[in-house]
Amino acid sequence: MASEYLKWKYRDVQPDQPVELTARQKRANWWYYHKWHVLLGVGLLAVGAYLGARLLGVGQTAPDYQVAYVGSAALPEDTAAALESALADLGTDCNGDGQVVVRLNQYVMGDGSGEGAVYAYAGSTRLMADLDACESYFFLLEDPEVFQANYQVLRRLDGSLPEETDRDYESCCVAWSHCPVLQDLPLGEYTEKILDQEIQGDSQELLSSLWVARRGFWTERTCSDAQECDALWDAITRGSDQ
Repeated sequence: MASEYLKWKYRDVQPDQPVELTARQKRANWWYYHKWHVLLGVGLLAVGAYLGARLLGVGQTAPDYQVAYVGSAALPEDTAAALESALADLGTDCNGDGQVVVRLNQYVMGDGSGEGAVYAYAGSTRLMADLDACESYFFLLEDPEVFQANYQVLRRLDGSLPEETDRDYESCCVAWSHCPVLQDLPLGEYTEKILDQEIQGDSQELLSSLWVARRGFWTERTCSDAQECDALWDAITRGSDQ
């Protein structure tokens, strides 16, 4: 009985006619339900494009010289920037782009224990990639003996190539403190934050305990600007007593 009554009660009621949306309304409706998908896709595309550009070097200035710093702690940004600028003043425009650029690649090895082991592994992996690609020609080393024992890639000071099993680092490295040209570089002071405290120091004093060396090649693979790199090496080691 109830269903018959309802039929009678609503006998004159007509169903709503479907609304025909305009093209603009259709676009607005689609955007309402899909905007987050679109924004996420655009974001992922932008990140992919950025990483791809970094990998291919798009928009970056190609360095004329590359220096690999290998130590237990990263050099302060002020020190690194000052060193790049000072070495650039001693070099030449190898790639013909109208400017001299030196890039300092920092490979932090940590202390090999605890959290430092993670940094040591990451630093070692990046350094191996650098060596394999023949990127860095110059080396700035905290512990040259360990470095030469592990990698055996350094050239002797007389320009000859040691045997691959030769671990005599002293025949391949020059102490920073024994190079008058390096000691005279205007590197200024550095400022860095450690545990929310600002630490200031002299960049020359910080680098004075390091050693400098250059890459040796045992195969036909070599630095594309080996002649210019050798000239810079001669410049920075001129007057050294080793």
